[in-house]
Amino acid sequence: MSSKATIEEFLAQPVLAVVGVSRDSKKFGSKVYSDLRRKGYQTFAVNPNVHVIGDSPCYPSLQALPKRVDGVVFVVPPGETEKMVQEVAEVGIRRVWMQQGSESQDAIRFCEENNISVVAGECILMFAEPAEFYHRVHRWAWGVLGKLPK
Repeated sequence: MSSKATIEEFLAQPVLAVVGVSRDSKKFGSKVYSDLRRKGYQTFAVNPNVHVIGDSPCYPSLQALPKRVDGVVFVVPPGETEKMVQEVAEVGIRRVWMQQGSESQDAIRFCEENNISVVAGECILMFAEPAEFYHRVHRWAWGVLGKLPK
């Protein structure tokens, strides 16, 4: 489980990449990307199969980004996350958020061994403020159940 401090440190970073953004606005990667943009983060979409998301460019890799990012949110299958954390290390990014369903023990271990801060198994939309009503309810319920990071 990720710590509250690790989550807060990640969310304090103003420039983020979202790996797994889709042309389909209903897909979760696209929701994360657009939600973080609305909340004031400077975000870059990463997907090697897409060139444009709305009116913004989509980049094929982290290396192709026009600016260094402070953190990366993964919204891809675990196998893709495992490949991409190597690129995270190569470009010198020090923080990753593996959205629920994107994490794997191998990817987490790689990050830990390479001094990359990891948030895994948590929903970024529950923590990035201001959270939507249903995400606040989810966060409250997890708090009541003792499942929130400490």
